[in-house]
Amino acid sequence: MGYKYEMHLHTSEISFCARATAAEQVEFYHKMGYAGICVTNHFINGVTHVPKDIPWADQVAGYYHGYELAAEAAKGTGMDVFFAWEYSIGGGSDFLVYGLGPEWLLENEDAMKLSPKAYMQCVREAGAVVVHAHPFRESSYIEMIRLMPRDVDGVEIYNANRTEFENAMAKQYAGNYGLFCSAGSDNHAGFRQSRLAGIEVPERYTDMKALLLDTAAHPEWLFCEPTPVME
Repeated sequence: MGYKYEMHLHTSEISFCARATAAEQVEFYHKMGYAGICVTNHFINGVTHVPKDIPWADQVAGYYHGYELAAEAAKGTGMDVFFAWEYSIGGGSDFLVYGLGPEWLLENEDAMKLSPKAYMQCVREAGAVVVHAHPFRESSYIEMIRLMPRDVDGVEIYNANRTEFENAMAKQYAGNYGLFCSAGSDNHAGFRQSRLAGIEVPERYTDMKALLLDTAAHPEWLFCEPTPVME
């Protein structure tokens, strides 16, 4: 039996564009038989409900509360819940930052003032793993596709909300630059999500960084499939 992990999802309490609450997301993935989920809400510099005009510590607490709600909802289910964030630099360019916690955020308010390249360097030097999310996403509000191959560790080659062409281009991007591959549903809608993507492994993981880095040697762990019909 494999262990499935969702690496990219949002909750409506924090991400402005999400339609599913933390509890609804947990319920959905529990029914789908997942071993764990990684809550990657849009970060404070993105489309979030967290106010920008309050002290930094309160911003961090408000943002982290999205993860806490999911962790609380998962108690007793056997599922693991992990914390990460989706850092945005505008124009549709988003990056998933795994491996750091709220303590790092509290101590690094000045990181928000850094340029995107400097920010990536900062979090990676602190021990984070950075994955370029849906790098070839196309939309009416996106004026250009921005790639940063020297500033990330991996690429999301399967995003369940993107087209086959966009995902194929992401896979080519990862291969051309020797970046490891990841997958995630980018689920904003809970039970209404029509397709799922993630990582399925032969044994349980409790460290998301290790899981991501291990996929470099096991591309067969990645999957993208229609959401199973639930009875």
